[in-house]
Amino acid sequence: MGVLFGCGAIAFVDEAVFHQLLHWHHFYDRSTPAAGLVSDGVFHAFSWFATVASLFLFADLRRRGALRARRWVGGVLVGIGAFQLFDGLVQHKLLDLHEVRYGVDLLPYDLLWNGVALAFLAAGVLVLLGTRRRTGPDAVPRHG
Repeated sequence: MGVLFGCGAIAFVDEAVFHQLLHWHHFYDRSTPAAGLVSDGVFHAFSWFATVASLFLFADLRRRGALRARRWVGGVLVGIGAFQLFDGLVQHKLLDLHEVRYGVDLLPYDLLWNGVALAFLAAGVLVLLGTRRRTGPDAVPRHG
């Protein structure tokens, strides 16, 4: 459930910063500017749907006393990294929907974009692995 929040949050940041504030690209740049704006609107709706849905799931976990904060944080980090890596590899390179930025040497942008994605993904996996060790069948119960 943290993964869904991470995907929604980073999609929102991507759309707000790179699409709206910096005007570097649209979600789909292979058509008219109007099509780019429409694609940004659909992308923005996805990010909010994912974020709001994940917060309902978060609230349900809290209500049932089943929330594990470290697992949630690990999931958020994995979601951020996985979404950004998917964007950088699949949407930017494989499908060629858009680039990070136009009119510049893309290599530094691509390396930074995908490097940051890998860092978030690795951090999330490490957090999740740490929670697995603590909550395994042989874990000592902790109070407090």
